[in-house]
Amino acid sequence: MPYVEGQTIHDADSHVMELPGTINRYIEPKFRAAFAEKTGRSDESPHWSQKAEAQHEDPEFKAGAEANVLLRKNYEALGAFKAADRPKTLDYLGFASQLVFTTACLSNFGLEQKGEVELAVETARAHNRMMTEFCGVDRRLLATGYVPLIDRARAPQVAKEAIALGAKALVIPSRHPPGFSPSHRELDPLWAIAQEARIPVLFHVGGEEKMHRDYLENGLPFVKDFHGGDENFTSLTFMSIPLSLWQSLSALVIDGVFDRFPNLKWGAIELGASWMPSLMRFLDSGVAAFGKEERLQTLSAKPSEILKRQFRLTPYPHEDTRWIIENTSEEMCLFSSDFPHVEGGRNPLKRFNDSLDGVSEAVKRKFYRDNFIDLMGAGLDPALHDLPALQAA
Repeated sequence: MPYVEGQTIHDADSHVMELPGTINRYIEPKFRAAFAEKTGRSDESPHWSQKAEAQHEDPEFKAGAEANVLLRKNYEALGAFKAADRPKTLDYLGFASQLVFTTACLSNFGLEQKGEVELAVETARAHNRMMTEFCGVDRRLLATGYVPLIDRARAPQVAKEAIALGAKALVIPSRHPPGFSPSHRELDPLWAIAQEARIPVLFHVGGEEKMHRDYLENGLPFVKDFHGGDENFTSLTFMSIPLSLWQSLSALVIDGVFDRFPNLKWGAIELGASWMPSLMRFLDSGVAAFGKEERLQTLSAKPSEILKRQFRLTPYPHEDTRWIIENTSEEMCLFSSDFPHVEGGRNPLKRFNDSLDGVSEAVKRKFYRDNFIDLMGAGLDPALHDLPALQAA
């Protein structure tokens, strides 16, 4: 019996849990040494990853896959790193489709911030080969292709290649590229490619500017993240997640990128959503205050209306989704599971249903189904809009 029954739900956020060294196999041989040197990522397979692989071949462990589909997390999850297992995972979950993101490559290994332009581009291309190959086992798996903006001339080429490989959405960092704005006119060919292909441009957590480490020097013991390390977020560093996106979206709207490409959809995945009502009002307020600027006079509508028209985002399960919808738009919010990451929890459907208590069935349908279909455009095969059992309805 699948986790979801009797309704169509599209999952806007899921992940591959790449084993160490996976990305190395997709990097062109002439760049592998430089990649290892600049990132410290070798192609060696540590003992724990070999153990993880062996676990998924154990008959007893495999026998519990369906019963534990949302209980086993990270490398223990079915289909976390074995592409051949992921279709069965979707069968057990009952989702009509899943957008699939990397885990290891979310920041493109910081290569853009280090000024490693060529290596950043080549690593992105390797990521796109890796993701499209993984998702190629099942059309319900929607691969995301990463496009580094640091090389404005090559960004359209990377996008075209990713789409040709089978990417159903393009991912860009929410932080600005070193030295210029994401609204730079020379990036227009990139947005044109996405709009013509009718696939969205997405931001995902990991591509933002991190909170400055000085804020962590508070004279108190160091606070570890929920994994017991220092790579993920704490209650304090969590607060910086939307700040880069707040600025990038402001630039993209005010500088007219959304208006120049009115049919291009954009999305923020695993970046939360409680900040969106404030951004919409703040942008409208800014336009009212500085309305004499020529660029503002040419906007097609108020910034909040432009965002309602073209922007979609995923609330975290611990946010008040109903409040966010009521203070933004019924067309903006999307369901996400974050499978197989721990952050997604063991029962995301219940958490979102509880948060949506009191809203109409029509609004729930938009949250779980319609808004995702709208975001994905041609990236989602029409045959996948509904589960087979519900297509006749």
